[in-house]
Amino acid sequence: MTAANPTTPVRVLRAPRVRRSGTLFLVSAGVLALVTLAAIFAPVIAPYDPDEVDFLAIYAGPSATHWLGTDGLGRDILTRMMFGARTALLGPLLVVIASTIIGILLGLLAGWRGGWIDALLGRLFDLVFSFPALLIAIMAVALFGKGLTAPVIAMSLAYAPFVARLTRSLVVAERNRPYVAAYRVQGFGGAWIALRRVLPNITPIVGAQSTLNFGYVLAELAGLSFLGLGVQAPAADWGAMINEAQTGIVGGHFLPALVPAIAVVIVVVAVNIIGEELSDRIGGGVSA
Repeated sequence: MTAANPTTPVRVLRAPRVRRSGTLFLVSAGVLALVTLAAIFAPVIAPYDPDEVDFLAIYAGPSATHWLGTDGLGRDILTRMMFGARTALLGPLLVVIASTIIGILLGLLAGWRGGWIDALLGRLFDLVFSFPALLIAIMAVALFGKGLTAPVIAMSLAYAPFVARLTRSLVVAERNRPYVAAYRVQGFGGAWIALRRVLPNITPIVGAQSTLNFGYVLAELAGLSFLGLGVQAPAADWGAMINEAQTGIVGGHFLPALVPAIAVVIVVVAVNIIGEELSDRIGGGVSA
């Protein structure tokens, strides 16, 4: 029996790596871009005024005049969808930006300082986690009144702990890396290292993960408007449009409710696909 030559190269068999097609990502990005452009240029490209009432065209079906039909007041659904996209996208965008900033700052503080600060913030995060974001938003509406401002502020605080937990775990890992020790040896202060070196390294990962919150917030804000607690009539909003279309459903007019409901689902799915793809590319699939 001959011994194997130690210099003989050994071929290691690896499991085939599944290549994810970028078609779905591109389609999702295209859908989100189309909705965003429609919202931005709604005053220019919308065929009607969103509050224009036509009692002669109540519950009219799709036609050359009204591509998506009209609602119970004869208002053009396509026009209201364009203007409704403004609040549908603006609210979640503000929540994601605010919660990301708050979460990064708190997570950076907890992960860098550690000790009793980390323990205190950890218990605070657990307390916020015990309440669903939608419930916190409803409580804020009960205290401060209906509209978009109170739910946005409440959800920003509710989603911040998710970002903070992820940030803390990343900061703890970065804190033990050799480059941090090298900066300490050179005399750089802890605050400078944390803000100027550690923070830029973790921001892309946290930002990619935060995009996943956009879809969740969009659905929850639409739910608030559907309950009559969010954007108030006559302002165009996808959730409010579903709420206003309830009476029409009883009479068999499903389109005024179906169109905004489908739009919410499509945008939420598109944002989730984009967020997951960005998380895989930038964050390596790190989860909170």
